[in-house]
Amino acid sequence: MKKFITDFLMIAVGALLFALAVNVFVIPNDLGEGGVTGLTIIAYYLFGWSPSIMSFLLNAALLVVGYKFLSRQTTIYTIIAVSLNSLFLHLTESWSISSNEIIVNAIFGGVFAGIGIGLIIRVGGTTAGSTILARMTNKYLGWSISYGLLFFDLIVAFSSYFIIGAEALMLTVIMLYVGTKVMEFVIEGVNPKKAVTIISKKPEEIASHVNGYMNRGVTVLSGHGYYTKEQKEILYIVISKQEVVKLKKIVKEIDTDAFIAIHDVRDVFGHGFIELSKA
Repeated sequence: MKKFITDFLMIAVGALLFALAVNVFVIPNDLGEGGVTGLTIIAYYLFGWSPSIMSFLLNAALLVVGYKFLSRQTTIYTIIAVSLNSLFLHLTESWSISSNEIIVNAIFGGVFAGIGIGLIIRVGGTTAGSTILARMTNKYLGWSISYGLLFFDLIVAFSSYFIIGAEALMLTVIMLYVGTKVMEFVIEGVNPKKAVTIISKKPEEIASHVNGYMNRGVTVLSGHGYYTKEQKEILYIVISKQEVVKLKKIVKEIDTDAFIAIHDVRDVFGHGFIELSKA
């Protein structure tokens, strides 16, 4: 129950921030948006239809169609998020700030939207709409949720060109990109990890130094060269971004001919990182 209350409050804050992004920064500056929200804004510009009502109806319809791609908990959290988002869109309809700097409004619209959606996704919910499509691409194509959202959002945003014009569209694209980066930051955290693969003629010495000087575990994999068929020991190490320079220095001092491949890693659980029981 305690976790549910915490998650509910997180979703509420996220829904409020997203509603503020729309009502305070997007609509007053005649900007567009992506996904279902973008469609509701287009309907508002053309017919004066309430974004809160249209958002609830369209998201509810998409949730009915796409609920099978969500877990039971995600479905419940999404229903809460959609309901609160529509409520806050209605309650903050008349809110505004005094600012004539449209690019500043676009940037802050992206920041508020990114934090809002990021908080909702981080606790396991979605805002329905294009988020369901993004989860589908994440599951079947391996896309990150943030970039899947950006892809579908841009499709809707570009369709608003004939209504908001070229300049507003360009600012909308900037806003969506800012929102994507902020959302990625909220979802993935501030401490990205790196996975390093090392192929060397001196694997034992490198592993010993990494274990002793960096206090990091090393996994040794067996492999062989395709052409030479020569057996090799491959080292696999997960470190923080800040430790990359130190690791490269260790390898360079031991074997200047070593092969190193460094990969971005989003989530790392286990000894020395985040305990799996707390994930």
